Amino acid sequence: MPTNITIKGIQDEVYQNLKLQADKNHRSINSEVIDTLKNAMQSKLVDPDALIDRAEKLKKRAKGALTIEEIQGAIEQGRP
Repeated sequence: MPTNITIKGIQDEVYQNLKLQADKNHRSINSEVIDTLKNAMQSKLVDPDALIDRAEKLKKRAKGALTIEEIQGAIEQGRP
């Protein structure tokens, strides 16, 4: 069964941002708070070792390497 809570002392700026987000998502402020809390509770912490391992595997799969001059040249030319 859902539980009701009261949140006190919300800063005006936080409330206004919450209200804007709720409007953008076509939700009530209450529904936006519930969704925001649910998403915050579901977020996962990043395992630094796993992230480094993944980056190393991607680096090995990458073909060739660009020099800083090649990168700078591409930046100056813009993307096609």
